[in-house]
Amino acid sequence: MSTTNGGPAPGQDQASAQGGAPQLMVLAQYVKDLSFENPNAPQSLQQNAQPQINIMVNVAAKQLNPDDFEVELRLEGKAEVSGSVMFNVELVFAAAFRIQNIPQENLQPVLMIECPRLLFPFAREIIATSVRNGGFPPLLLDPIDFVALYQQRMAQMQPSAPSLA
Repeated sequence: MSTTNGGPAPGQDQASAQGGAPQLMVLAQYVKDLSFENPNAPQSLQQNAQPQINIMVNVAAKQLNPDDFEVELRLEGKAEVSGSVMFNVELVFAAAFRIQNIPQENLQPVLMIECPRLLFPFAREIIATSVRNGGFPPLLLDPIDFVALYQQRMAQMQPSAPSLA
């Protein structure tokens, strides 16, 4: 056995020794809102044409207390054929996360990229099951690039620079 004289154990950095290792824990995950509409059934179930499917994705986060945050992943989908709605599906899937020892400058990317990345597989399954239960083939959402979504949101929040022309 080796003595560390109060310092970190061999192979352990100072932050880990002080309990300062970055931590991201899921405290709970839940459906906040789920809606499936099949407004033109049973006619919509007899469509043979490939529908036009539009999916909208949004991520929101709010602080619950100093270390706990709620992150919501909102997915909205609409399938149409020739201007007629086959189905609408909306899901707000959320989780409470405990985030500790993350530098303040990294907190926003963790909340808006890593947390929804953890939620997405569960939300994808809920959407697929809801659409299937509505009488359609399951809607299998493609993976979402939450990094690109975050970068796009940050670019929209930046004030546009005045043009020099």
